[in-house]
Formats: sequence, C-alpha cells, structure tokens
Amino acid sequence: MVWTDLAEALRQLLLERDYDSITMGHIAARAGLARNTLYNYARDKSALVQALTERAAQPAVARVAAIAARSEEPATERMRDIIEAFLRASRDQALQPMFRPGSGPLVAAVPKGPDNPFNAIVAEVENVVRDGITLGEFRDVDDVPLTVELLSGVVRAGAERIGRDPATFAGTMGAVQEVVLAALNHEPKQARSHQ
Repeated sequence: MVWTDLAEALRQLLLERDYDSITMGHIAARAGLARNTLYNYARDKSALVQALTERAAQPAVARVAAIAARSEEPATERMRDIIEAFLRASRDQALQPMFRPGSGPLVAAVPKGPDNPFNAIVAEVENVVRDGITLGEFRDVDDVPLTVELLSGVVRAGAERIGRDPATFAGTMGAVQEVVLAALNHEPKQARSHQ
C-alpha cells in the first residue's frame, strides 16, 4: 500500500510542478509519511523513481515477454499485441508520469543500461523483429537495436498522447501499430516496381 501511495503522491506532484522542484519532503508529505520513513524505501528521489518504475513496469514486462514467446504466431501479430500491451500499461497511474510531456528529467532519473526496467521490453521487441526478419515477414534491417530504438519513439509519442487524452486510446493505438509495422514490413510490390 505504501508503494501505491508513493506512486500516487509523485503523480499528483508532477501535475503541480516540474520534476526538479519536487523534493523527498514533498513526496513524503503527499504520501502521508514521515520524511525519515520515506528513506526506508529509497535513499533519494532518483532511487525512488527507479523503484516505483520497476514495480509499475513488472506487469508490462511479463505481458510483453509472454506475447513475444508465442513463436508459433506471426511476428506481425505479436508486434501488434506488444504495442497494445505497452500502451495499455502506459495508462497505469504509476507509469503515467514517465509519459507526460516534459517528463525528460524524470525519464533521465531512471538508470540506463541493465538496471533500466524497460530494457527487458526492448530485448523482447528486438527478438520479435529478428523473428520477423528470419520468417520473411519483416524486411531485413541493418541494425535491429537502432531500428527498435527509433520505433520506440513512435510508441512513446503514442503513450504521451494517450496520457494527455485517454479518450484517444483506440485511435492512437491503431496509428502507432500502423506506423511501426509500416517501418518493418516489406514494401508493397507495386511500390517496388516503380523503383
């Protein structure tokens, strides 16, 4: 319950002020905790953001891993389902602050490299892209990690839009799926014949 209260406190504070101006004291007060008690959960604001993000991301990571593991299904279908699962997860109150416009400092507080809770999702998406290439569903790209990194910007933009206006979920999800798959799929035969 305390982690839920901390996530909600941070979310509310981010609606009122920018990330850099929020202190551990603000978070503790909003969550109804003594400031010293907050330090039992995290040593500083960055560690708290990392812990909150990791906790909130666990269900999304598990869902994406389960979808990616469905190797008997076409890579295109798995990619559509992964995008939907991620965009649904981005609506989680604890993850929403990561997808708000102006969340750059908050995102920067999440560690890069293996400690980043989203690395598992990226690795699963890279595997689905590789499967799609091997199966001939996706065009061969020179650099799978770079391609996935670039396409993750499309997914993030969709998550930000949904965060601003939840009523746009279905349309935004469809547009994100279309853009990502258009970048991965082979060009239509008609387009190739004009080259």
